[in-house]
Amino acid sequence: MRYALLVAWREYAESAKAKGFWLSLFLTPCILFLSVQVPVLLEQKATPVRYFVLVDQTASLAPVIEARLVHAHQRQMIDALKDYARKYSVPSPAPPLSELANAGEHVVEVFVAKGGKDFFLAQLRPQLKTNAPAFQEPRMNFQQVSLPVGISPEAGLDDLAEALKPFLRGEKQVLSPSGPVGLSAAILIPRDLTNGIVRPGARAAALPLSGAPRIQYWSVDASDPRLRETVESAVNGEIRRREYQARGMDGAAIRQVEQTYAPLSALNPKKEKGKEAVGVEDMIRQWAPSGFVYLLWLAIFVIIQMLLNNTIEEKSNRIIEVLLSSVTPGELMMGKLLGIAAIGLTMIGVWVLSLFVILGWKSGDASQLASQVLVVVKTSNLVPWFAIYFLFGYVMYAAFILALGSVCNTIKEAQSYMGLLTMIMMIPILTMTFIPKDPNGPLARILSWIPLYTPFIMMNRASADPPLVDLVGTLILLLATTVLALWMCGKVFRRGILRTGQPPKLLELLRWAVRKDR
Repeated sequence: MRYALLVAWREYAESAKAKGFWLSLFLTPCILFLSVQVPVLLEQKATPVRYFVLVDQTASLAPVIEARLVHAHQRQMIDALKDYARKYSVPSPAPPLSELANAGEHVVEVFVAKGGKDFFLAQLRPQLKTNAPAFQEPRMNFQQVSLPVGISPEAGLDDLAEALKPFLRGEKQVLSPSGPVGLSAAILIPRDLTNGIVRPGARAAALPLSGAPRIQYWSVDASDPRLRETVESAVNGEIRRREYQARGMDGAAIRQVEQTYAPLSALNPKKEKGKEAVGVEDMIRQWAPSGFVYLLWLAIFVIIQMLLNNTIEEKSNRIIEVLLSSVTPGELMMGKLLGIAAIGLTMIGVWVLSLFVILGWKSGDASQLASQVLVVVKTSNLVPWFAIYFLFGYVMYAAFILALGSVCNTIKEAQSYMGLLTMIMMIPILTMTFIPKDPNGPLARILSWIPLYTPFIMMNRASADPPLVDLVGTLILLLATTVLALWMCGKVFRRGILRTGQPPKLLELLRWAVRKDR
């Protein structure tokens, strides 16, 4: 065993010197941080203002659309104020902006009725830290500009569209208060739009044909549908309000009826009495294992690739022959296994520590979601189960990789075997988002009892309280499979480590694994 530990130390030292090890050690936490932070920064800083022209020949729908866009901007303002308060206000018994927090779906109406941004900033100012910067008002994502000079709003929609196409294609620019800008969209509302309204109950023959009057939304950017959806929602809401009035109904009363609802509480019978309500933390607790599954899969895949490359490189460079003059094949195999395992544990330790640091930093900054994720990770059993399943999963797959590496002389020869192993390992990734939806269903339970998938599937079921028979039974089966894999692959390793020439077929490898040693 002493020689196996010496080999393990050598493997660890050699791998730790590699640039790839340090890149993977620090690159993954950076990617984890950037995957959380960059989308937020891009949404706040890099999303361009989209300019549009609105031609309303009915002369009645433009104010409705503009009011809806202002409403959306006010909600954006409220979110910015909440983030500003979380980040720069001092702790106090009365939470800042509590009126907005308790307003529910009518938060914008409450915000505007109280006086908007100025009122709530004045309310917040006594609770701000001494070094708090000034509040930065978010910009409007969509801003209306006037029609270019020479284009008449009274022209036909086809003529308007043809005149605006050069501006929409970026060949020309329109004037805005800040100067010439590109035109992102054109909204054209015909004066006879009422003739194209679709009403339920009409016969198929009476439905508007393709040439019927309709709103035209012109844009070359189909990736951001927010403006189109806002226009559609605002216009349809106004059309329905007019329908109410035309039928002699009280529009205000109908809106009150539409806002009437029966409250529904989501409750979990497994939770402690009095705390059965399901909240955001429960949703995070359900989906957090999927993140650990991906981290587990990435760690095992990266480390076994490292082990394969290391074994084949030493075999092709004849270093293996020098090592086998001092240690037995079994000691060499165990040393490699332990050394790369130590490298893997180092990587995993840094990754998990980075996760805690990033979540702790973000939760102390401005992210309520990060605080909730941190609480779930700390109070759950995800990290201990992750360590257990990583250990067994790594040893099992590493045994297979050592066997493959021992019979291959080049990386190219090992690619066919690795292709098969990669296909096998893709199943946990493909089912990663399905398992949390039905963690104790037939598919999850069947895959849990397949040892190759046990570490990933049971990790994904960790927060769902799987049956004890699954929890204990699969762990015992995984342990037995890992021991069997080490024993069988050890036999292949002893026979193949000094072998040269064409690598054996898969069936021949299986015969080596099950045949008794002479």
